[in-house]
Amino acid sequence: MSVVYERVALIGLGLIASSMFWAIKRSGLANEVTGFARSAETRQTARRIGLCDRVCETAKEAVEDADLVVLCVPIGAMEAIAKDISSVLKQGITVSDVGSVKRAVIDAVTPSIPNNVHFIPAHPLAGTEHSGPESGFASLFDNRWCLLVPPEDADQGAIDKLSAFWQGMGSNVDQMDADHHDLVLAVTSHAPHLIAYTMVGVADDLRRVTDNEVIKYSAAGFRDFTRIAASDPTMWRDVFLTNKEATLEILGRFTEELFALQRAIRQSDGDHLYDYFTRTRSIRRGIVEAGQDTDQPDFGRSANADRDGK
Repeated sequence: MSVVYERVALIGLGLIASSMFWAIKRSGLANEVTGFARSAETRQTARRIGLCDRVCETAKEAVEDADLVVLCVPIGAMEAIAKDISSVLKQGITVSDVGSVKRAVIDAVTPSIPNNVHFIPAHPLAGTEHSGPESGFASLFDNRWCLLVPPEDADQGAIDKLSAFWQGMGSNVDQMDADHHDLVLAVTSHAPHLIAYTMVGVADDLRRVTDNEVIKYSAAGFRDFTRIAASDPTMWRDVFLTNKEATLEILGRFTEELFALQRAIRQSDGDHLYDYFTRTRSIRRGIVEAGQDTDQPDFGRSANADRDGK
């Protein structure tokens, strides 16, 4: 790959930003990557592990003369960051983000974006249960989708450039309307996370099952719930508060389905259960066939992914 942006600024240095840096360096997509994190401890860690070519003490310093600025902070912090950096954004650059909710991000950030700056929201559909600057690795985005959510009047050249950038980091790229994005993610990510948090909480409440038994005898299903429920609490708090309507809509549908399954179990309706499980099993096969997971044991996940992706 060749250089797409001369200088990229990453604001927030957690899992996604860290993985972006290693992926950028792997493919030579930028000549310089600057970074900023609100926490002095995080900035110190980033410098220690070589995360970013230059770690700055302020967000304004990080975005100065940048050609692409990516907001990698929790959704609830994006409005304040956008206001802080707006006065120093170079003319003609692109500002993007990696938030998993799009309508709320657009409403929070757009008022601070100067008219001569392109704002193209994005959402890479990739992650792990780990967080922080040391959790990133170059291959996180490989063969995963990144959804771009450009406004109707967005510059096509800026869209194409950001698309090439994400493709260079290994992603498949698609475009989507903000409201539809939030509904899709409520189905595929947000509601499942809330259910996982709930199931782990239920296990904690069942005092007849001891903590030792929950840990010692966890089957694969519960282990996957705990993996999901270990995700960053700040990020997920903001997700549910900012994608409230879509998440509640899907949870309502989930409740209806759950009641139907309860009724089938109570009435020993084996045909209903078999047909339902057959249909849901086919969805899993579709995910595997689309290359978005593997049917290998432990889903093919490595517990020790190399930071450089090798």
